[in-house]
Order: sequence, then structure tokens, then C-alpha cells
Amino acid sequence: MAVKKPRGTNDFLGKNVLLLEQIEETVRKVCKSFGIGEIRTPMFEYTELFARGVGETTDIVQKEMFTFEDRGGRSLTLKPEGTAGAARAFVENGLISDAQPTKLFYITPCFRNERPQAGRYKQFHQFGAEMYGAYDAKADAEIISLAHTILNELGLKNITLRINSLGCNECRKRYNDTLKTFISKRLDCLCEDCKQRYEKNPLRVLDCKNENCKKALSGAPSVLDSLDDECKTHFQKVQEYLTVMGIPFEVDSSIVRGLDYYTKTVFEFVSDQIGSQGTVCGGGRYDNLIKECGGSAMGAVGFAMGLERIMLLKQAQGSDDQIEDTPDIFIASIGEQGEKKAVSIGYSLRLKGIKAEYDTMGRSLKAQMKYADKIGAKFNICIGDDDIASDCVTVKNMESGEKTSMKLSNITEEIIKTIKENK
Repeated sequence: MAVKKPRGTNDFLGKNVLLLEQIEETVRKVCKSFGIGEIRTPMFEYTELFARGVGETTDIVQKEMFTFEDRGGRSLTLKPEGTAGAARAFVENGLISDAQPTKLFYITPCFRNERPQAGRYKQFHQFGAEMYGAYDAKADAEIISLAHTILNELGLKNITLRINSLGCNECRKRYNDTLKTFISKRLDCLCEDCKQRYEKNPLRVLDCKNENCKKALSGAPSVLDSLDDECKTHFQKVQEYLTVMGIPFEVDSSIVRGLDYYTKTVFEFVSDQIGSQGTVCGGGRYDNLIKECGGSAMGAVGFAMGLERIMLLKQAQGSDDQIEDTPDIFIASIGEQGEKKAVSIGYSLRLKGIKAEYDTMGRSLKAQMKYADKIGAKFNICIGDDDIASDCVTVKNMESGEKTSMKLSNITEEIIKTIKENK
């Protein structure tokens, strides 16, 4: 019996891996223009990091982490998200002493032991960006504008930005008391998970995806009513900066995000084209996280987006149609001298960045032509002893059928010129 991949994982091949590469290239290009450097952290961390950073009451920590012990009995966890590891690295590597803000991005595999569904997997790829050291609302707006720019550069449409504020620790405590009173009258209608959340972290009840819970919690008090003057001003300034940048948004007081480290601004970019998992990107401010990771109190804001969800959305919108993986040219050959010439020309073209293919299977000329057509080569040539003797070969445009005679002694430059003219 053949061994299959674990449920909830993916193999990326052909067009899908090209799409993933395109997304990563776009991310890196935009981050460079925003002055954001890359960070790469380990695939696993000590479990304590996620319990302290992400939050012991979150579904991630309670239900979804892949946790194991090493030979010394220390608990390790495959990282379920990238923010906590980046914050740990920021503290441990002394970046806290550098001129601030520090701006970092990562592209990394993440792991969550949850039920697989469209856009949600046990192993997935996450892109995230973090800005440390800044408390100002301009930092919140800059991070949001980064996500907005990347989604636009990827050609994605009909995505809505929704923003909210959870306030500072005092605001959050005040709101939790108000919310707990509201929820207490509806406990019988809530799922078992929400009943536990009600005791430990009532704010997380609002993040439940259970339809019965959503219905029961309709009309819940708004967190915005519990903000103090400083937090109200901060949130207002975020909106003003987004407005001057021309970034449309909606204020949605139901957004609380699923992780405990958030304070003040939270936001999501949402699409209605990828089913129930409609959040394409989510983030916000987390001013307590650096201190939780062993550093001094420091402002921090960032976001993360799942690349598989981006892929799913690009496919749903048809914006992946331009991605192709076809050779520029196929070089067919007849006879031993023709084969050697094909190999020589093919290698020379590859060194110049041209996607060139030639036969490595010992096929007949007819079979080579069939293969060239099957792989979608844009041009082809056939080289035999007569072509070598006459120093002349015919290049055929496979789309138009047009044929062009070229000097074999200058074939590399001629082919490069022809291919560039037809792109």
C-alpha cells in the first residue's frame, strides 16, 4: 500500500508552487519598499512561549498545538503562528537596544492540529509583519497599509478592511465585566467551549464561530463604549491616517481576534469568496507581548496572513490565470552531432535565463515533436547534420506557425532576441 501525505497537509506542484512563489515574491518586494527586513525563526519553540504569548485560554494553546517532549523532558511545540517566535527573537537577540522602530517580516510554515477545511490546514504557510518600539497610531496605520498594499499588488478584489479597538488593559478589564454580565443571562444557549471561556476570558466568547452562540450574543455591548479617552483618541487617529492614505475601512465592534496578546487596534481583511474561512489577513496592536517574552514594556503592532487562503482567493477570482510553466523553446535533434548541438545550445540559453528544453529520453524526432507540443513550448527548432553543415536552422513559433531561418553559429543571440520580442 502506498504511503500518503498526512490529512490536512499539501503537496505544492506545477502551477500551485508557481502561484506560491509569486505571492512570496510580491510580499518581499512590498516589504522592501516599506523598509522591512526578513527574520527566520525555528520551526519549534519551548511551549511556554505560546502559553505566555498567545494565551493559555485560546483554542490554539488548549486544542490545536503539536506539542512533544525532547530527550531532556522539555516541552516543545511546532509553532502555530509566527508572532510569538518573532517577539522572542527580538528580545533574545538584543534588538530591543537598537534604534526603534524595528520592522520585521517572515514567511514560515506553521502547524495547528485542527479539523482541515477549505483554507485551513494542519500545516500551512504564514506571512507576517511586525513593528516593535512604536506606540503611535501612525504605526498601526502603516502596518494596515502594508497589508492593504500587498493584497492590491496580488490583484485581489472585493476585500473589506474592518477595524476595531480593544483598548488598553484597564479598558479591557472594564469591558470584560460588562460583557460577563451580558453573557451570564445567556449561558444556557452557549456551547461548552464558550461556557469555559466565560469564566476565564469572556472576550473570547465573541470570537466563537458557532451559529447558535452568534445568535445568542446578538446585541452584545460594544467594546468601544468601554474605551477611555486616550484609547478613543488613538483609535480615532488610526482612522484619520487610513483616510489620508485613501484606504477604505469599516468600524466593526465585533472584531476581537482569537489571541490574548492584542491591545487597542485590531483589524481584519475579509472576503466572501472563500467560504466560512473568509478572513484573509488579521492583526493589530500587542503592547504587552514583548514584556511577556522577557523584554521591557514596548509598543508592538503587526499582522499575519495565510498564504493558502491567498492562493484560494486568487483562484476563486481567476487572478492566477496568467501563471504558466511552459518552456520558451524546445530543441529537437537528429543524429549524434545534432544531439550534441542541442545540448550545447540548450545549456547556453539556460545560462541567459531562457527556459530551454531538449530530449533526454532518446525519443525519435516524431516523438520529440509530440513532446514539445505537450509541454507547450513557445518555439521549437530541429537540428541535424544538414543544418550543422549549412550553418542554418529553422525556428518555428508554435502559436502562429511562423517560421524563421537563423544562423546556427549565432543561434543563441538570435533566439534570445526572438523570444523577448514575442513576450
